Amino acid sequence: MKDKEEESNPRQTEIFEKIKEMLPDSAGFVKAEFEGPDIVIILKNVKTIFENEALVKNIAASVKKKLIIRSDPSALMDPEKAKEIILSLVPKEATVKDPIKFVPEFGDVYIEALKPGLVIGKGGQLLKSIMAETGWSPHVLRTPTMNSDTLTGVRQLIFNEMEFRKKFLASVGKDINRPIINTEWLKATAMGGYREVGRSSLLLETPNSKVIIDCGISPEPGIKGAEANAVSGSNGNGGQVNKAFPYIDSAIRSIEEISAIVVTHAHMDHIGFVPYLFKYGYNGPVYCTPPTRDLAALLLTDYVKLVQRSGGTPLYDEKDIRKMLTHMITREFGEVTNITDEIKLTYHNAGHILGSGTVHMHIGNGLYNIVHTGDMKYGYTRLFDSASTKYPRVDALFIESTYGGPNDITPNRYDAETALMDVIKRTVDNGGKVIIPVFSVGRAQEIQLVLESYMTTDSRYKMEVPVFLDGMVLEASAIHTAYPEYLKESLRNRILSNRSPFESEIFEVIKGERESIQDKGASVIIASGGMLNGGTSLDYFRMLAEDPKNSLVFVGYNSQSSLGRRIQNGLKEVPLPDEDGKLVPIKVNMGINTVDGFSGHSDRRQLIQFVENMRPRTKTIFTMHGEESKCEDLARVLGKEMHAKASAPMNLDSIRLK
Repeated sequence: MKDKEEESNPRQTEIFEKIKEMLPDSAGFVKAEFEGPDIVIILKNVKTIFENEALVKNIAASVKKKLIIRSDPSALMDPEKAKEIILSLVPKEATVKDPIKFVPEFGDVYIEALKPGLVIGKGGQLLKSIMAETGWSPHVLRTPTMNSDTLTGVRQLIFNEMEFRKKFLASVGKDINRPIINTEWLKATAMGGYREVGRSSLLLETPNSKVIIDCGISPEPGIKGAEANAVSGSNGNGGQVNKAFPYIDSAIRSIEEISAIVVTHAHMDHIGFVPYLFKYGYNGPVYCTPPTRDLAALLLTDYVKLVQRSGGTPLYDEKDIRKMLTHMITREFGEVTNITDEIKLTYHNAGHILGSGTVHMHIGNGLYNIVHTGDMKYGYTRLFDSASTKYPRVDALFIESTYGGPNDITPNRYDAETALMDVIKRTVDNGGKVIIPVFSVGRAQEIQLVLESYMTTDSRYKMEVPVFLDGMVLEASAIHTAYPEYLKESLRNRILSNRSPFESEIFEVIKGERESIQDKGASVIIASGGMLNGGTSLDYFRMLAEDPKNSLVFVGYNSQSSLGRRIQNGLKEVPLPDEDGKLVPIKVNMGINTVDGFSGHSDRRQLIQFVENMRPRTKTIFTMHGEESKCEDLARVLGKEMHAKASAPMNLDSIRLK
């Protein structure tokens, strides 16, 4: 007998009946059910499926959904016996981590291994054998080659919350698969990050759905303790808070109206406001790639701790971050996913940081298609391939403009790398120390790769000095080793063959007091806090700034009001708090250097080339995520060169796309 919900949803009935008809009787069909954006098929005899590998592909193509095959609970082997069989099938060289975790709520078994390819087997054959022998559906996780408390914590959290996840995904699945309503119009509202860098957020709205792409906070200083009225952005603080958070309430009357949140990557100016929405009632899905989820846990937790250490009140606490993590639905590049009954999402490589994706949205039954780049790199890096340019259809492009100004031309990469190494060598030869403040995710790993390459293979720069790592750099690098498939092939191969450059002997992790560095002679220090607004880089700057033998090297973007930008502009004295919180003037006597060329963003030339090489091309372009003059200038250039309608929207602008 069908339940009331199934009877009221003829679309669901039609899909499930089609699946049942396409399966052979020998499969022992029990039921089908929605699980988030996917469909789960429960069978009594999963072996039948493996005898006809084209069957699942044909069913998936017919219903246009990702299918998950699971055994009926009655067909699941006792976990202890199943564990014995799994360990007997998997080669010891895979280095399976204990314990193997069984999840009865889903009929899944999680196997973490240093070499997951050996668990998967050629063409996934070993996974099929595990499921055929035990009934349990295997999921393989990669053990990072470096210890990561963040990864361990996130994986354990998800495992502990499987009972909740089961109910949550079922609810999301039912919401997504409501009877389709005609999409009469599509509107986009700029809620943050337009003609500015920071608090990136865009609302896509139809008569039936409200989907937010990114929801970040500003990187500017002075906002960390400002929780009051964060959604409305007004607390009598002279407009400072108004520039910190997205204008959520400009287009959304109630948090319950939000259908889904889509995150392009884990930087705070794109994800930093999401836990706040959960704190105040949002309970829907957040879509992202697997690395984005893990890096978000790292960066958001660090934000909370940093604010607390400085005596401020963070917008949310770790409980809200954990709630967000349990509501995340991860997707790989290229997976087409329904996130509402009328909107399909697909991530493509953005080349910016680990797991960063450009977002392709297909709205309505062919009504409209957009590409939202988030932050992206269309050019050479040692970490990632360039951003993807091929999409099924593009009616409008929202493109970042961080370096979209007429003078934003990145130096030749070889020249940039040798310029950095020249500063280091000159400082080290003089007995000084080099501080390289970096963003912990992306820039830190890029600089690690540069230093590891030159200091181990280039005779000009082989220096017998330590390269110290401090802050979140180590943890972020460890997460990179858990996702080598997202990295450039040459780097991926090194990690898979246990030759990770992030673990090179030239690197030393700071242990104990940072002050001990002062007595260790010439060295290089890679420290978190790329703009010197906080993080460990500020501690080293305080210690080393007054010695003219030392050098500070900026290798990334400094926002207009950041301490880093002011030092770049020639500031010679900086008041910084001492251990007692008293402001003490610090003289800037050390050498100040800026080496461009390592950015995870595209420069002006690369942005134009990206649009030129997009297939298919678009006739509507909106610039975002850049200082006002750069957004406006890039829009003018792209409009002229692409014969397109191009503009630079302002925050709070609403644009009818269709």
